Amino acid sequence: MPAPFSIPLWADLAAVAIGSLQGAMFAAGFRDRRLDLLGVAIIGFATGLGGGLLRDVVLVTTPVALGTNWYLPTAVAAALLGMLLQQLFSRLAVPIAILDALTIGLFGAIGTSKALAFGLPEVPAVFVGVLAAVGGSVMRDLLLNLPIALMHVGSLYAVAAGVGTALLVAALLLGAPIEAAATVCVITTTVIRLLAVRFGWSLPEQRPFRRRPIS
Repeated sequence: MPAPFSIPLWADLAAVAIGSLQGAMFAAGFRDRRLDLLGVAIIGFATGLGGGLLRDVVLVTTPVALGTNWYLPTAVAAALLGMLLQQLFSRLAVPIAILDALTIGLFGAIGTSKALAFGLPEVPAVFVGVLAAVGGSVMRDLLLNLPIALMHVGSLYAVAAGVGTALLVAALLLGAPIEAAATVCVITTTVIRLLAVRFGWSLPEQRPFRRRPIS
């Protein structure tokens, strides 16, 4: 089994900060459900760290976020910053969207490769990677009592992560080194997500089946 793909601590913390920042900005946009500082901190924590926590729970291992003092303060600080400077960050929507797409790819690559290193088969490993990539958004929506973003029209979070992590597994099966396979995963996930945002791509909407009347 390949060694899990890893990135420097500063890069992982930056990804967590981007997730927490977006979670806080998302929550602050609701005028009918104003949150106090603790509420914003919890939403930011869940968005930035939720995917990694779910990944490690599924793999029955100690969450990485609880193994050092850096993750929790980073998530909370980024969330509070996102709330206080919401108007400023809203003007940086494009670079933040790019960083968010890159973060999804990184979390997916890390989650899938870690699952493979733990001995999971390829298909479950892809599932763990997708869960790691989008778990923060799912937890955010659950805490805000909203329809989960992955389940309504207009979102390709899971699709982008699924394609990227599947390509990672395929590349490893073909003998590619983990670094090259993870790079393919991150680039593919990022490109699909950004194209979906740019062109409004989405999966087909659920529609009831109707039989044609017999004439």
